[in-house]
Amino acid sequence: MLLVIDVGNTNITLGVFDREELKATFRMTTQIARTSDEYGIILSDLLRVKNIQVEEIDSVIVASVVPKIMHSFTSGIIKYLKITPLIVGAGTKTGIKIAASNPKEIGADRVVDAVAAYELYGGPVLVIDFGTAITYDLITEDGSFIAGVTSPGLRISANALWNETAKLPEIEIAMPETILAKETVTSMQAGLVFGCIGQTEYIVKRMLEESGIQNCRVIATGGLGKIISDATDVIEVYDPNLTLKGLKIISDKNKSGR
Repeated sequence: MLLVIDVGNTNITLGVFDREELKATFRMTTQIARTSDEYGIILSDLLRVKNIQVEEIDSVIVASVVPKIMHSFTSGIIKYLKITPLIVGAGTKTGIKIAASNPKEIGADRVVDAVAAYELYGGPVLVIDFGTAITYDLITEDGSFIAGVTSPGLRISANALWNETAKLPEIEIAMPETILAKETVTSMQAGLVFGCIGQTEYIVKRMLEESGIQNCRVIATGGLGKIISDATDVIEVYDPNLTLKGLKIISDKNKSGR
């Protein structure tokens, strides 16, 4: 079995593939101050809860945007799973060409999403990841990553709203029944959610206009992406496991290349 791991700024998302089947998924918070033993024990326990024995895992792939935890995290995998993981980075075979001035600046998670969107849905494709940050990445028909836009995620915007104002409360991020809010909580929800919808529609439209790309598929993923994708016609598919699938694809490409 293959263990795929996406280390994000807020959460670490994990999946286990048994050949082509995504057998289980897990989430844990991304914490800087964990030892390799803590990471190893948590990973082992999560697997056992899903009736997966540590010994059944024969390979591991990791994409990370949090360098500070990687020494302890990788050491925990090696110590408890007895496997040296493949870390997505420079030199990893992906099948995507990064047409940027500095390809190393493109986060591993964005590369993984681009690979998954291109391989599963074809090109040209624009993939939106509603994570801690919202990223919009454009991949051409021949698999070239040509442009990316980054904006604050919904939770970042929400935290700024209630942390930087004296009287606004901390609220649940949810779709209100109407934009015509009549009290504080729904007015904040309307501003956050409808503001994000408007941003999404405008950025998608502008990226496609400036690139001149037509017949482009738009694929979304990320924790809060379902709220936005359900409320706009510009998103064609919401795939909550896109990143995990991308890690599986990259793992397969690198196994076949060895």
